[in-house]
Amino acid sequence: MESYNSFKVAQEQVEEAAKLLNLDRATIELLKWPQREYKFTLHVKMDDGTPKIFHAWRIQHNYARGPAKGGIRFHPDETVDTIRALASWMTWKTAVVDIPLGGGKGGICCDPKNMSEMELERLSRAYAQAIAPHIGSRVDVPAPDVYTNPQTMAWMMDEYETIIGRHEPGAFTDKPKSIGGTMGRRNATARGGVITVREACNTYGFDPTKTYAIQGFGNAGQRASMLHKKLLGGGKLVAVSDSKGAIFNSAGFDPTELVQHKLKTGSVANFPGSKPIPHGELLELDVEILYPAALENVITSENADNIKAKVICELANGPTTPEADRILFKKGIHVIPDILASAGGVTVSYFEMVQDSYSYFWNEETVHERLDKKLMAAYHTVYQALKEKKVHPRQAAMVVGVARVAEVCKLRGWV
Repeated sequence: MESYNSFKVAQEQVEEAAKLLNLDRATIELLKWPQREYKFTLHVKMDDGTPKIFHAWRIQHNYARGPAKGGIRFHPDETVDTIRALASWMTWKTAVVDIPLGGGKGGICCDPKNMSEMELERLSRAYAQAIAPHIGSRVDVPAPDVYTNPQTMAWMMDEYETIIGRHEPGAFTDKPKSIGGTMGRRNATARGGVITVREACNTYGFDPTKTYAIQGFGNAGQRASMLHKKLLGGGKLVAVSDSKGAIFNSAGFDPTELVQHKLKTGSVANFPGSKPIPHGELLELDVEILYPAALENVITSENADNIKAKVICELANGPTTPEADRILFKKGIHVIPDILASAGGVTVSYFEMVQDSYSYFWNEETVHERLDKKLMAAYHTVYQALKEKKVHPRQAAMVVGVARVAEVCKLRGWV
Protein backbone atom coordinates (compact mmCIF):
# COMPACT_ATOMS: atom_id res chain seq x y z
CA MET A 1 0.00 0.00 0.00
CA GLU A 2 1.45 3.34 -1.05
CA SER A 3 1.78 5.90 1.75
CA TYR A 4 1.09 9.60 1.40
CA ASN A 5 2.29 12.65 3.29
CA SER A 6 -0.71 14.97 3.43
CA PHE A 7 1.40 18.08 3.75
CA LYS A 8 3.39 17.25 0.61
CA VAL A 9 0.07 16.70 -1.16
CA ALA A 10 -1.12 20.12 0.04
CA GLN A 11 2.11 21.77 -1.13
CA GLU A 12 1.84 20.12 -4.54
CA GLN A 13 -1.67 21.52 -4.89
CA VAL A 14 -0.33 25.02 -4.18
CA GLU A 15 2.44 24.58 -6.77
CA GLU A 16 -0.05 23.52 -9.44
CA ALA A 17 -2.36 26.48 -8.78
CA ALA A 18 0.57 28.92 -8.60
CA LYS A 19 1.81 27.86 -12.03
CA LEU A 20 -1.62 28.48 -13.52
CA LEU A 21 -1.57 31.94 -11.92
CA ASN A 22 2.06 32.68 -12.93
CA LEU A 23 3.00 33.55 -9.36
CA ASP A 24 6.60 34.42 -8.48
CA ARG A 25 8.73 31.99 -6.47
CA ALA A 26 8.73 34.08 -3.26
CA THR A 27 4.92 34.15 -3.18
CA ILE A 28 4.73 30.42 -3.85
CA GLU A 29 7.14 29.64 -0.99
CA LEU A 30 5.17 31.89 1.37
CA LEU A 31 1.92 30.12 0.50
CA LYS A 32 3.40 26.63 0.74
CA TRP A 33 4.50 26.96 4.37
CA PRO A 34 2.76 27.82 7.66
CA GLN A 35 3.46 31.29 8.99
CA ARG A 36 3.51 30.11 12.61
CA GLU A 37 3.85 26.71 14.26
CA TYR A 38 3.53 25.95 17.97
CA LYS A 39 4.47 22.64 19.59
CA PHE A 40 3.37 21.83 23.14
CA THR A 41 4.11 19.07 25.63
CA LEU A 42 1.04 18.74 27.85
CA HIS A 43 1.20 17.25 31.36
CA VAL A 44 -2.17 15.77 32.38
CA LYS A 45 -3.10 13.75 35.45
CA MET A 46 -5.15 10.61 34.72
CA ASP A 47 -8.05 9.44 36.88
CA ASP A 48 -5.83 6.98 38.73
CA GLY A 49 -3.50 9.82 39.73
CA THR A 50 -0.65 9.01 37.34
CA PRO A 51 0.70 11.82 35.14
CA LYS A 52 0.72 11.38 31.37
CA ILE A 53 2.46 13.38 28.65
CA PHE A 54 0.64 14.36 25.45
CA HIS A 55 2.15 16.00 22.37
CA ALA A 56 0.11 18.78 20.82
CA TRP A 57 0.31 21.45 18.12
CA ARG A 58 -1.37 24.62 16.90
CA ILE A 59 -0.42 25.73 13.39
CA GLN A 60 -1.40 29.02 11.76
CA HIS A 61 -0.85 28.56 8.05
CA ASN A 62 -1.83 31.99 6.77
CA TYR A 63 -3.56 35.02 8.27
CA ALA A 64 -3.29 37.55 5.45
CA ARG A 65 -7.07 37.74 4.97
CA GLY A 66 -8.02 37.56 8.65
CA PRO A 67 -7.59 35.55 11.88
CA ALA A 68 -6.48 31.96 11.43
CA LYS A 69 -9.43 29.55 11.63
CA GLY A 70 -9.55 25.80 12.03
CA GLY A 71 -10.41 22.82 14.16
CA ILE A 72 -8.69 20.84 16.89
CA ARG A 73 -8.29 17.08 16.53
CA PHE A 74 -7.88 14.47 19.27
CA HIS A 75 -6.41 11.49 17.40
CA PRO A 76 -3.78 8.82 18.16
CA ASP A 77 -2.13 9.15 14.72
CA GLU A 78 -1.85 12.94 14.71
CA THR A 79 1.42 14.35 13.35
CA VAL A 80 2.78 17.79 12.62
CA ASP A 81 2.47 17.16 8.87
CA THR A 82 -1.21 16.19 8.99
CA ILE A 83 -1.91 19.40 10.93
CA ARG A 84 0.18 21.48 8.52
CA ALA A 85 -1.83 20.07 5.62
CA LEU A 86 -5.16 20.69 7.32
CA ALA A 87 -4.16 24.25 8.23
CA SER A 88 -3.19 24.86 4.61
CA TRP A 89 -6.52 23.53 3.33
CA MET A 90 -8.33 25.81 5.78
CA THR A 91 -6.56 28.82 4.23
CA TRP A 92 -7.89 27.91 0.78
CA LYS A 93 -11.29 26.92 2.13
CA THR A 94 -11.95 30.30 3.77
CA ALA A 95 -10.68 32.06 0.64
CA VAL A 96 -12.82 30.00 -1.76
CA VAL A 97 -16.02 30.90 0.12
CA ASP A 98 -14.70 34.47 0.46
CA ILE A 99 -14.92 34.99 4.20
CA PRO A 100 -12.35 37.25 5.96
CA LEU A 101 -10.39 34.51 7.72
CA GLY A 102 -7.15 32.61 7.27
CA GLY A 103 -6.27 28.99 7.94
CA GLY A 104 -5.18 27.19 11.09
CA LYS A 105 -5.40 23.76 12.71
CA GLY A 106 -4.61 22.08 15.98
CA GLY A 107 -4.21 18.57 17.28
CA ILE A 108 -3.34 16.42 20.24
CA CYS A 109 -1.85 12.97 19.83
CA CYS A 110 -4.13 10.94 22.11
CA ASP A 111 -6.68 8.13 22.08
CA PRO A 112 -9.92 9.77 23.24
CA LYS A 113 -11.85 6.49 22.97
CA ASN A 114 -9.85 5.19 25.94
CA MET A 115 -10.14 8.30 28.11
CA SER A 116 -12.81 9.24 30.63
CA GLU A 117 -14.78 12.47 30.39
CA MET A 118 -12.81 13.95 33.29
CA GLU A 119 -9.52 13.06 31.59
CA LEU A 120 -10.72 14.66 28.35
CA GLU A 121 -11.71 17.80 30.25
CA ARG A 122 -8.28 18.06 31.92
CA LEU A 123 -6.60 17.50 28.56
CA SER A 124 -8.79 20.17 26.92
CA ARG A 125 -8.01 22.69 29.64
CA ALA A 126 -4.28 21.92 29.46
CA TYR A 127 -4.36 22.55 25.72
CA ALA A 128 -6.27 25.82 26.21
CA GLN A 129 -3.63 26.96 28.70
CA ALA A 130 -0.89 26.20 26.18
CA ILE A 131 -2.47 27.97 23.21
CA ALA A 132 -3.95 30.91 25.15
CA PRO A 133 -1.13 33.38 24.32
CA HIS A 134 -1.47 32.58 20.61
CA ILE A 135 -5.23 32.67 19.96
CA GLY A 136 -8.20 35.03 20.23
CA SER A 137 -11.12 36.28 18.15
CA ARG A 138 -8.79 38.57 16.20
CA VAL A 139 -5.81 36.19 16.06
CA ASP A 140 -6.76 32.52 15.71
CA VAL A 141 -10.14 30.91 16.36
CA PRO A 142 -10.26 27.13 17.03
CA ALA A 143 -13.26 24.83 16.55
CA PRO A 144 -13.98 21.10 16.94
CA ASP A 145 -12.74 18.48 14.48
CA VAL A 146 -12.13 14.73 14.72
CA TYR A 147 -13.14 13.38 18.18
CA THR A 148 -13.81 16.84 19.60
CA ASN A 149 -17.20 18.53 19.97
CA PRO A 150 -19.06 21.56 21.41
CA GLN A 151 -18.40 20.35 24.98
CA THR A 152 -14.66 20.33 24.23
CA MET A 153 -14.96 23.93 23.04
CA ALA A 154 -16.93 24.90 26.16
CA TRP A 155 -14.12 23.61 28.42
CA MET A 156 -11.45 25.34 26.34
CA MET A 157 -13.36 28.62 26.15
CA ASP A 158 -13.93 28.61 29.91
CA GLU A 159 -10.22 27.98 30.56
CA TYR A 160 -9.21 30.67 28.05
CA GLU A 161 -11.58 33.26 29.55
CA THR A 162 -10.28 32.43 33.06
CA ILE A 163 -6.74 33.13 31.85
CA ILE A 164 -7.51 36.43 30.07
CA GLY A 165 -9.96 37.59 32.75
CA ARG A 166 -12.87 38.56 30.48
CA HIS A 167 -15.55 37.11 28.25
CA GLU A 168 -14.48 36.43 24.67
CA PRO A 169 -16.92 33.85 23.28
CA GLY A 170 -15.78 34.49 19.70
CA ALA A 171 -12.38 32.96 20.49
CA PHE A 172 -13.86 29.47 19.89
CA THR A 173 -16.67 28.38 17.60
CA ASP A 174 -19.14 25.50 17.41
CA LYS A 175 -19.85 26.02 21.09
CA PRO A 176 -23.10 25.00 22.79
CA LYS A 177 -25.81 27.51 21.88
CA SER A 178 -26.29 28.58 25.51
CA ILE A 179 -22.74 30.01 25.68
CA GLY A 180 -22.56 31.79 22.35
CA GLY A 181 -23.00 29.06 19.77
CA THR A 182 -25.08 29.61 16.66
CA MET A 183 -28.13 27.94 15.24
CA GLY A 184 -27.41 25.77 12.23
CA ARG A 185 -23.83 24.85 13.07
CA ARG A 186 -24.14 21.14 13.78
CA ASN A 187 -25.22 20.23 10.25
CA ALA A 188 -23.41 23.06 8.45
CA THR A 189 -20.61 20.98 6.92
CA ALA A 190 -23.02 18.40 5.54
CA ARG A 191 -25.53 21.05 4.44
CA GLY A 192 -22.84 22.96 2.57
CA GLY A 193 -21.74 19.75 0.82
CA VAL A 194 -25.28 18.87 -0.23
CA ILE A 195 -25.78 22.43 -1.54
CA THR A 196 -22.71 22.01 -3.77
CA VAL A 197 -24.06 18.62 -4.97
CA ARG A 198 -27.31 20.39 -5.88
CA GLU A 199 -25.40 22.99 -7.88
CA ALA A 200 -23.32 20.30 -9.63
CA CYS A 201 -26.47 18.39 -10.57
CA ASN A 202 -28.13 21.55 -11.89
CA THR A 203 -25.00 22.49 -13.85
CA TYR A 204 -24.06 19.12 -15.34
CA GLY A 205 -27.34 17.20 -15.33
CA PHE A 206 -26.52 14.56 -12.72
CA ASP A 207 -29.49 12.98 -10.94
CA PRO A 208 -29.40 13.33 -7.13
CA THR A 209 -32.50 11.15 -6.75
CA LYS A 210 -30.52 8.05 -7.77
CA THR A 211 -28.14 6.13 -5.48
CA TYR A 212 -25.56 7.56 -3.10
CA ALA A 213 -22.98 6.16 -0.65
CA ILE A 214 -21.24 7.66 2.37
CA GLN A 215 -17.75 6.66 3.53
CA GLY A 216 -17.39 7.79 7.15
CA PHE A 217 -20.57 7.96 9.24
CA GLY A 218 -19.55 10.55 11.81
CA ASN A 219 -21.07 14.01 12.29
CA ALA A 220 -20.86 15.10 8.64
CA GLY A 221 -21.70 11.71 7.16
CA GLN A 222 -24.77 11.17 9.35
CA ARG A 223 -26.18 14.59 8.58
CA ALA A 224 -25.42 14.30 4.87
CA SER A 225 -27.35 11.03 4.77
CA MET A 226 -30.51 12.82 5.91
CA LEU A 227 -30.00 16.17 4.18
CA HIS A 228 -29.39 14.55 0.80
CA LYS A 229 -32.97 13.32 0.67
CA LYS A 230 -34.41 16.43 2.28
CA LEU A 231 -32.67 19.04 0.12
CA LEU A 232 -32.34 17.15 -3.15
CA GLY A 233 -35.80 15.62 -3.39
CA GLY A 234 -34.91 11.97 -2.93
CA GLY A 235 -32.08 9.51 -3.43
CA LYS A 236 -31.35 5.99 -2.26
CA LEU A 237 -28.60 5.51 0.35
CA VAL A 238 -27.17 2.07 -0.52
CA ALA A 239 -23.91 1.94 1.47
CA VAL A 240 -22.25 3.51 4.52
CA SER A 241 -19.14 2.82 6.56
CA ASP A 242 -17.39 3.81 9.77
CA SER A 243 -14.17 2.68 11.45
CA LYS A 244 -15.83 -0.56 12.63
CA GLY A 245 -17.55 -1.71 9.46
CA ALA A 246 -19.04 -1.08 6.02
CA ILE A 247 -22.54 -2.16 4.99
CA PHE A 248 -24.56 -2.36 1.77
CA ASN A 249 -28.19 -2.81 0.78
CA SER A 250 -29.25 -2.41 -2.85
CA ALA A 251 -32.80 -1.61 -1.68
CA GLY A 252 -31.49 1.35 0.31
CA PHE A 253 -31.31 2.35 3.98
CA ASP A 254 -33.53 4.69 5.96
CA PRO A 255 -31.00 7.36 7.00
CA THR A 256 -32.83 8.24 10.22
CA GLU A 257 -32.97 4.60 11.37
CA LEU A 258 -29.30 4.16 10.44
CA VAL A 259 -28.26 7.20 12.48
CA GLN A 260 -30.26 5.92 15.47
CA HIS A 261 -28.56 2.51 15.15
CA LYS A 262 -25.13 4.18 15.04
CA LEU A 263 -25.88 6.31 18.10
CA LYS A 264 -27.21 3.30 20.00
CA THR A 265 -24.52 0.73 19.12
CA GLY A 266 -21.52 2.90 18.22
CA SER A 267 -21.28 1.57 14.67
CA VAL A 268 -23.22 1.03 11.46
CA ALA A 269 -22.19 -2.65 11.56
CA ASN A 270 -24.97 -5.22 12.02
CA PHE A 271 -27.73 -2.84 10.93
CA PRO A 272 -30.84 -4.98 10.22
CA GLY A 273 -31.09 -5.93 6.56
CA SER A 274 -27.52 -4.90 5.74
CA LYS A 275 -24.76 -6.91 4.10
CA PRO A 276 -21.17 -6.34 5.31
CA ILE A 277 -18.70 -5.34 2.59
CA PRO A 278 -14.95 -4.54 2.65
CA HIS A 279 -14.21 -0.89 3.43
CA GLY A 280 -12.49 -0.32 0.09
CA GLU A 281 -15.40 -1.76 -1.87
CA LEU A 282 -17.72 1.06 -0.78
CA LEU A 283 -15.63 3.62 -2.66
CA GLU A 284 -15.90 1.58 -5.86
CA LEU A 285 -19.67 1.05 -5.91
CA ASP A 286 -21.68 2.05 -8.97
CA VAL A 287 -23.53 5.01 -7.43
CA GLU A 288 -24.48 8.44 -8.73
CA ILE A 289 -22.96 10.35 -5.79
CA LEU A 290 -20.19 9.36 -3.37
CA TYR A 291 -19.52 11.26 -0.16
CA PRO A 292 -16.04 10.57 1.31
CA ALA A 293 -16.53 11.86 4.87
CA ALA A 294 -13.73 10.16 6.84
CA LEU A 295 -9.98 10.90 6.76
CA GLU A 296 -7.26 11.81 4.25
CA ASN A 297 -5.87 9.87 1.29
CA VAL A 298 -8.56 7.21 0.77
CA ILE A 299 -8.88 7.74 -3.00
CA THR A 300 -5.46 7.10 -4.50
CA SER A 301 -3.80 6.03 -7.74
CA GLU A 302 -4.41 2.45 -6.59
CA ASN A 303 -8.21 2.61 -6.56
CA ALA A 304 -9.16 5.70 -8.62
CA ASP A 305 -9.52 3.67 -11.82
CA ASN A 306 -12.14 1.51 -10.11
CA ILE A 307 -14.35 4.38 -8.95
CA LYS A 308 -17.71 4.51 -10.73
CA ALA A 309 -19.54 7.39 -9.01
CA LYS A 310 -20.46 10.30 -11.27
CA VAL A 311 -20.02 12.91 -8.50
CA ILE A 312 -17.63 12.82 -5.53
CA CYS A 313 -18.47 15.33 -2.79
CA GLU A 314 -15.50 15.54 -0.41
CA LEU A 315 -16.86 16.16 3.08
CA ALA A 316 -13.55 14.92 4.52
CA ASN A 317 -10.34 16.93 4.31
CA GLY A 318 -7.89 15.67 1.68
CA PRO A 319 -9.52 12.34 0.77
CA THR A 320 -8.13 12.35 -2.79
CA THR A 321 -4.44 12.36 -3.76
CA PRO A 322 -3.13 14.43 -6.72
CA GLU A 323 -2.54 11.32 -8.85
CA ALA A 324 -6.09 10.15 -8.19
CA ASP A 325 -7.43 13.60 -9.10
CA ARG A 326 -5.89 13.33 -12.55
CA ILE A 327 -7.28 9.81 -13.06
CA LEU A 328 -10.78 10.83 -11.99
CA PHE A 329 -10.69 13.88 -14.26
CA LYS A 330 -9.76 11.73 -17.26
CA LYS A 331 -12.62 9.36 -16.39
CA GLY A 332 -15.07 12.28 -16.43
CA ILE A 333 -15.92 12.00 -12.71
CA HIS A 334 -16.91 15.36 -11.22
CA VAL A 335 -15.08 15.91 -7.93
CA ILE A 336 -16.37 18.67 -5.65
CA PRO A 337 -13.12 19.31 -3.75
CA ASP A 338 -12.93 19.52 0.03
CA ILE A 339 -12.02 23.21 0.10
CA LEU A 340 -15.42 23.88 -1.48
CA ALA A 341 -17.57 20.88 -0.51
CA SER A 342 -16.81 20.93 3.22
CA ALA A 343 -16.65 24.71 3.60
CA GLY A 344 -20.12 24.93 5.13
CA GLY A 345 -18.73 24.32 8.60
CA VAL A 346 -16.22 27.15 8.59
CA THR A 347 -18.75 29.45 6.91
CA VAL A 348 -21.24 29.00 9.74
CA SER A 349 -18.39 29.22 12.26
CA TYR A 350 -17.67 32.64 10.74
CA PHE A 351 -21.36 33.50 11.17
CA GLU A 352 -20.98 32.47 14.84
CA MET A 353 -17.99 34.81 15.25
CA VAL A 354 -20.01 37.67 13.74
CA GLN A 355 -22.95 37.02 16.06
CA ASP A 356 -20.68 36.72 19.11
CA SER A 357 -19.03 40.04 18.25
CA TYR A 358 -22.23 42.00 18.72
CA SER A 359 -24.18 39.61 20.98
CA TYR A 360 -27.14 39.30 18.64
CA PHE A 361 -28.10 35.91 17.26
CA TRP A 362 -29.90 34.92 14.07
CA ASN A 363 -32.62 32.32 13.70
CA GLU A 364 -31.88 29.04 11.95
CA GLU A 365 -33.63 30.03 8.75
CA THR A 366 -31.35 33.08 8.39
CA VAL A 367 -28.24 30.95 8.95
CA HIS A 368 -29.39 28.44 6.31
CA GLU A 369 -30.24 31.18 3.79
CA ARG A 370 -26.87 32.89 4.18
CA LEU A 371 -24.99 29.60 4.01
CA ASP A 372 -26.83 28.65 0.83
CA LYS A 373 -25.93 31.97 -0.82
CA LYS A 374 -22.25 31.66 0.15
CA LEU A 375 -21.84 28.06 -1.05
CA MET A 376 -23.83 28.59 -4.23
CA ALA A 377 -21.72 31.63 -5.14
CA ALA A 378 -18.50 29.76 -4.32
CA TYR A 379 -19.49 26.77 -6.46
CA HIS A 380 -20.12 28.94 -9.51
CA THR A 381 -16.94 30.97 -9.00
CA VAL A 382 -14.99 27.70 -9.04
CA TYR A 383 -17.00 26.52 -12.06
CA GLN A 384 -16.02 29.68 -13.97
CA ALA A 385 -12.34 29.11 -13.10
CA LEU A 386 -12.68 25.51 -14.26
CA LYS A 387 -14.02 26.65 -17.65
CA GLU A 388 -11.47 29.42 -18.10
CA LYS A 389 -8.39 27.43 -17.07
CA LYS A 390 -9.62 24.08 -18.49
CA VAL A 391 -8.46 22.21 -15.38
CA HIS A 392 -10.00 19.72 -12.98
CA PRO A 393 -12.24 21.05 -10.17
CA ARG A 394 -9.63 20.91 -7.40
CA GLN A 395 -7.18 22.95 -9.44
CA ALA A 396 -9.99 25.40 -10.22
CA ALA A 397 -10.87 25.76 -6.51
CA MET A 398 -7.20 26.13 -5.63
CA VAL A 399 -6.77 28.80 -8.31
CA VAL A 400 -9.64 30.78 -6.76
CA GLY A 401 -8.32 30.40 -3.20
CA VAL A 402 -4.63 30.90 -3.94
CA ALA A 403 -5.32 33.96 -6.12
CA ARG A 404 -7.30 35.65 -3.34
CA VAL A 405 -4.68 34.97 -0.66
CA ALA A 406 -1.74 35.88 -2.92
CA GLU A 407 -3.39 39.21 -3.79
CA VAL A 408 -3.67 40.19 -0.12
CA CYS A 409 -0.10 39.03 0.64
CA LYS A 410 1.13 41.30 -2.16
CA LEU A 411 -1.03 44.24 -1.05
CA ARG A 412 0.44 43.89 2.46
CA GLY A 413 3.95 43.94 1.01
CA TRP A 414 4.86 40.50 2.31
CA VAL A 415 6.17 39.46 -1.10
